[in-house]
Amino acid sequence: MTAAATATRSDPTPYRLLARRRRNAEIGLGLHVLLFVAGAYAVLALADGPTIPPDLPAIAGAIGGMYVVVHLAIRRLAPAADPTLVPLIAVLNGIGFVTITRLDRDLARIQSTWVLVGVIVFVAVLVIVREIALLERFRYTLGFAGVAFLLLPLAPAPIGRTINGARIWAKVGPVTFQPGEVAKVLLVAFFAAYLVEKRDLLARGSRRLGRLHLPDPKHLGPLLLVWGVSIVVMVAERDLGSSLLLFSIFATMLYMATNRSAYLVGGLALFAAGAVVAFRTFDHVRTRVDIWIDPWADPEGKGYQIIQSWYAFAAGGLGGRGLGLGAPDKVPYAATDFIFSAIGEELGLLGTVAVIATLLLLVGAGFRAAIDSRRPFNQLFCAGLTVILGVQSFIIIGGVTRLIPLTGITLPFVSYGGSSLIANFAIVALLARASDEAARRRLRP
Repeated sequence: MTAAATATRSDPTPYRLLARRRRNAEIGLGLHVLLFVAGAYAVLALADGPTIPPDLPAIAGAIGGMYVVVHLAIRRLAPAADPTLVPLIAVLNGIGFVTITRLDRDLARIQSTWVLVGVIVFVAVLVIVREIALLERFRYTLGFAGVAFLLLPLAPAPIGRTINGARIWAKVGPVTFQPGEVAKVLLVAFFAAYLVEKRDLLARGSRRLGRLHLPDPKHLGPLLLVWGVSIVVMVAERDLGSSLLLFSIFATMLYMATNRSAYLVGGLALFAAGAVVAFRTFDHVRTRVDIWIDPWADPEGKGYQIIQSWYAFAAGGLGGRGLGLGAPDKVPYAATDFIFSAIGEELGLLGTVAVIATLLLLVGAGFRAAIDSRRPFNQLFCAGLTVILGVQSFIIIGGVTRLIPLTGITLPFVSYGGSSLIANFAIVALLARASDEAARRRLRP
């Protein structure tokens, strides 16, 4: 019997009441999500003809079945977890599935398989990780494994693979995946454990430089290591997005652990210095920045993708052209890098704001799990996982809208991509576990 199930039977009444209330709320929200996704799929099909698609019951049944599996897993293994986590990812995943179906039905079938794998991973994480604190014991093992996964694409063929100009793929047997998606979760666990252990030394500082109190250089080793690894990823793997995401996660976690803005400013300065050197040295970095500054310099070539993205947003206007009535397939890689543009064209500004609002609610739920946790490691670990979702969303939405240079990462739970989807399901499962732990500890006599 699991620890959560035992707690449900032995803990005082407040915990049982809270668990029952949260799971009932999750069921109600789930029914609304199911109706929304099924309705959107029907509207999409009606754009091509006057009849309801015959596969609608099967689609609705599959979506409902997977939601039920996740709900039952949480009810059994983490009964007092936040009731909004699963409905929020279901909404994002449903919007993504409908949009991918609009773009390419073959990709939608593959994506549905990855969703099923993600659900299995979600349940497996809840079964295996009974206490978040267990991860703290394996900090260096997780850190070494994270760096190994991050650098795995640099291994010689047939393991390391270059696809669409980025060397971020690895092939192990018949499976091709992005090891960086696994690495970011492992590295957040290592960062959290290391920063909890060294937070006093990093916050207080043992050396003085003018008005600044600096820590011993040996305690800054991990910061410099992550900076070096992120630059290697940007240069060798040609992956600006993962490099920026990795360093943003660690700089933010360092700031949260020490409450010293100097680390945040120093981290940004280090990354900016590395980026400037990479811009002046490597063509692929310079190309991304040039496209960001002036895509109209080559509208039929390098700037074509971002320009078509603008046209898609402009065509969508406030309310969108309607599901199935736009032309989002004119944007290259619309199902992966530019799925936000496809949503903007067919659902308009209202649709894109709804997606952003859902992502913000998911980030808020993650930080709520961090705040409710009492153990320092749990707090920092949940905050780091939440930063992954938030920063990743900002990077891809900012790139598509030309707020920042475009990078090739996915929009969590929305874009097509198996590795990212599975990693994000694991992240939400860990947040659910932490949320349930926080509720148990808060209500324990």
